[in-house]
Amino acid sequence: MKAYIGVTDKNWFELLSSYKSLEEVNFWRPSASNTFRVLDPGELFLFKLHSPHDFIVGGGFFVHYSPLPITLAWEAFEKANGANSLPEMRERVGKYRREPVDPFDDYEIGCILLEKPFFLSRDKWIPVPADWKSNIVSGRSYDLSLEPGLSLYRNLHAVLSESLTVAEEPARYGEPIPVLPRLGQGTFRVLVTDVYQRQCAITRERTLPALEAAHIKPYAIGGSHEIKNGILFRKDYHALFDKGYLTITSQLNLEVSRRIKEEFKNGKEYYAHHGVKIFIPSESIYRPSIENLQWHNENVFKG
Repeated sequence: MKAYIGVTDKNWFELLSSYKSLEEVNFWRPSASNTFRVLDPGELFLFKLHSPHDFIVGGGFFVHYSPLPITLAWEAFEKANGANSLPEMRERVGKYRREPVDPFDDYEIGCILLEKPFFLSRDKWIPVPADWKSNIVSGRSYDLSLEPGLSLYRNLHAVLSESLTVAEEPARYGEPIPVLPRLGQGTFRVLVTDVYQRQCAITRERTLPALEAAHIKPYAIGGSHEIKNGILFRKDYHALFDKGYLTITSQLNLEVSRRIKEEFKNGKEYYAHHGVKIFIPSESIYRPSIENLQWHNENVFKG
């Protein structure tokens, strides 16, 4: 198992650590020009403050990397971006991009999505490994089964015995094994958007601001933030799906309710798609849950 130590802003850390509970955070980068392929899902991403604060002060469990328009990043994560508002977030991004803040430019930023974030109190900050170089700007990775990563892991385990959801220290039980935590709402939204290749499952519309990740079974009544409980829709289709004016059958075909015509004397566009097979992710583990689709058919769809 690997861990990555990412260098971050003290203001970002202090704001996020002031919140009582967060299930996810967006460790953003000011530019989306470089992707992030260092970690596998479930591995540790650790926070280090800018020098001279050469300490590890917290971290989280890596889930996904995605280049996102800054407005979508804000809509998905809000305060979990480490800012109090979108204008404040723009100002912080602009500082690192070294360019004037344009309140209307929806530029992309790199988003490293982390679950189960933890923030260490000052007395538990962990010094960076001895081989850390002062000229490291973004961060670097460590193998937790070998020194100095092994000592790093043991120090983390000592201060986070309840929060560190990986196997016991490798010296006793072998190499630590990553455990993928449950997804939060923002991460669910981004992952569903990406596994559907940023296109509506019905219309194949690709205009990102017009797309939304829908829960098949709503989270408020027991549905999960799992990808298989999500489908990417154009916003109007999402609204109609949630209100039961359309559904997806267990054969993955769109079914449109007669109630649209009866109640609104309209719906020509929606009926044109009636019976079409929806676009689904290529990997079977991400495809819509048939059980949840049947639940929607029986409990939400107006027929």
